[in-house]
Amino acid sequence: MSATQSTSETGFRVRGWHVLAGVSAFFALVIGFDTWFTVLALKTYPGEVSVTPYEDGLLYNRKIAQIEAQAALGWRAAAEAAPGVVVLQVQDRDGRPVEALTVQGKLERPATESGRRSVRFVEAAPGRYEATTGAIVGAWDLTAEARDPKGRLFTAERRLTWR
Repeated sequence: MSATQSTSETGFRVRGWHVLAGVSAFFALVIGFDTWFTVLALKTYPGEVSVTPYEDGLLYNRKIAQIEAQAALGWRAAAEAAPGVVVLQVQDRDGRPVEALTVQGKLERPATESGRRSVRFVEAAPGRYEATTGAIVGAWDLTAEARDPKGRLFTAERRLTWR
């Protein structure tokens, strides 16, 4: 026997077409699974967040315009929770009370939609507006909208806690 083997012996040898078949099978599996997952993803959630995206965009633009108009007013609001009452104080950019506002608001629970309450504020003193809440306890989100006689809108959102 010689130290070199003859090429006539039968045995498995990796040839070029074996490598080509293996690499092709690997990429075919990857592409197949990617396609399957993409189809499943598009069927279960098409990526559409809203059925009216254009209208939502217009509403968002109006909200930005309202925020810019409110910033130009320079008004500030402070809210306070008192037993059975919510107090809202509104001041202009110089710290003077803003009088003669029509103020409406709503109280909502932070974590649930139950128990919503609408409140109407009455001017108790210059720049001080009060609304009766009834007997409530816990954390509530106040959204107050104030309009002056010229029609300018001011919105304030605060989290209040009654004990």
